[in-house]
Amino acid sequence: MKDLFDKLRERRGPLGQYSKQTHGYFMFPKLEGEIGSHMNFRGKKVLTWSLNNYLGLANHPEVRKADADAAAKFGLALPMGARMMSGDSNYHQQLESELASFVKKEDAVLVNFGYQGMVSAIDCLVDRHVVIVYDAESHACIVDGVRLHMGKRFAYNHNDMESLEKQLQRAEVLVKDTEGSVLVITEGVFGMSGKMGKLKEIVDLKKKYTFRLFVDDAHGIGTMGKTGAGTGEEQGCQDGIDIYFGTFAKSFALVGGFLAGNENMVEYLRYNMRSQIFAKSLPMPIVVGALKRLELMRKSTEQKDKLWTIVRALGKGLADVGINTGGTQSPVTPVYLNGTVPEATNITFDLRENYGIFCSIVVYPVVPKGIILLRLIPTAEHTLEDVTYTVKAFAEVNKKLKAGQYSAEKMAVIN
Repeated sequence: MKDLFDKLRERRGPLGQYSKQTHGYFMFPKLEGEIGSHMNFRGKKVLTWSLNNYLGLANHPEVRKADADAAAKFGLALPMGARMMSGDSNYHQQLESELASFVKKEDAVLVNFGYQGMVSAIDCLVDRHVVIVYDAESHACIVDGVRLHMGKRFAYNHNDMESLEKQLQRAEVLVKDTEGSVLVITEGVFGMSGKMGKLKEIVDLKKKYTFRLFVDDAHGIGTMGKTGAGTGEEQGCQDGIDIYFGTFAKSFALVGGFLAGNENMVEYLRYNMRSQIFAKSLPMPIVVGALKRLELMRKSTEQKDKLWTIVRALGKGLADVGINTGGTQSPVTPVYLNGTVPEATNITFDLRENYGIFCSIVVYPVVPKGIILLRLIPTAEHTLEDVTYTVKAFAEVNKKLKAGQYSAEKMAVIN
């Protein structure tokens, strides 16, 4: 018999195995200073493409004032308790109502965190007679929620409608004998590739199959669609989304999230979602701050338009110099390169130390072996000058990579 902690020391995990070499630089880096397109990293100013501040609201003057005023008025403790017991307020209810209206649904319910919200909503909605059919490249929060399911679950090949149909056919056979039901789960925008889920095509399948559709639109809320109401609005099928999830962690530059849909479904979640029933209510400054952010989104698309000016310029610039961005359809801009984990660390080191560019590095097991993914997140705060400089830098880095200048057997050593 082994002690649990002995096992933890021996099995560090796919990313944890690199902790000693990567901590504080490649993983758990510290960006300091005012949130924006330029921040400080290890004492140097860097051009930052790694913040989920799509609309540039983190430091918007009206947002900062609303956050500060709410913190001064309410503090961070109020409301003190779970919403069902003692933690509700007019502000919480107002935010839910306005969010529902924004995404064109009957009602909405707040959740404290995006990841937890998805996991707990899946757990709440299904029983063992429900068959879950989900996209194979869904975010970890969906995968973890599905893992909790005591019934059958089938993954379909990423964005492959033929594969989805096959799994729906399997699901229908099972639920026919159990009087069960089918839940399809996918994403509006896939956070690594930037591609949209094929929501319109999935909704169209409702003409042939009986199922409810749950969409995680974490990267779509605020960025996609004419008004920013999300990927369903972008594809003209918002009505076909039965359960809509949006997070505050991206466009809102905040913490928390919400689930929206018809009144009956939302009421069920409100009274049965254990992660919310047994958790402290969102603090008042976060709720009031979210209301201000939503007000700005509804009042004008100016910030979203600025964002898309940068998105399009960055995508075109990278394509013009031969950089593969994988056909992204959203602000998420992945740069795909071929190479090893040590090469990835050398590239990232060069970008940060010599070019002053900070972006996220993604390697195996998140992406296949031999692939390096450098993920760029454009925001409304970036400028066209930022884009021009970044494109030039990536063109040079790509040439160095092909010339073997980043080849190494071990990771870059950081002092």
